[in-house]
Amino acid sequence: MKNDRKNGKNTSDGKNPSPDSHDSHPIIPPRGDYQTLHSFQKAQVVYDITFRFAHKFLSKGDRTVDQMIQAARSGKKNILESSKAALTSKETEIKLNNVGRASLEELLDDYRDYLRARDLKMWDKDSREAQYVRRLGRKTPQTYELYREFVETRPPEVIANIAICLIHQANYLIDQQLRRLEKDFLEQGGLRERMTRARLAYRSNPHPPPSHDSHKPPRNPGGLP
Repeated sequence: MKNDRKNGKNTSDGKNPSPDSHDSHPIIPPRGDYQTLHSFQKAQVVYDITFRFAHKFLSKGDRTVDQMIQAARSGKKNILESSKAALTSKETEIKLNNVGRASLEELLDDYRDYLRARDLKMWDKDSREAQYVRRLGRKTPQTYELYREFVETRPPEVIANIAICLIHQANYLIDQQLRRLEKDFLEQGGLRERMTRARLAYRSNPHPPPSHDSHKPPRNPGGLP
């Protein structure tokens, strides 16, 4: 048996409930901070690049400016909202991730349109440039600072291609999340199923009623008044 003190754990401090407690059948599962999600970090970088790109390289009255910025914002915000919705609804979490994925796909098409309409080169996925962005995209955490120099010094063709690479990466991460969420939903169900399991577990392990003797004052073993 392992020494709990050496492991820094204390099984009697009330923080580790027994297996037959309610916490072994949680209704609302724990959820990490959405800001730690790689998909959110990537989508946030895409938004930061798109905001600057649209204002710098598109005409002021061009409706595409707002459309691209809103698509980038929707991609980021729906990942955020899906993480929060996960606390109570697996279905909503899946739906919002799909909405974010669709928004980024729309933005991807806008960048492709920009390059095609201006006869600018679109990088091949195996090109040296695309592979460089792919390696940069593996760094954690993903922040705009990793790409700031390129956005501020490179021509629009390069920046658009960088954004395209990052959108592909974000979409890949979202697809991975969706596959995991769908698997979890099939295996564990949604909130209603978790509530049912928790209730059945509670009923199968009823807590004994408090003893009336516990409220009586302790006896005086010495017989003193």
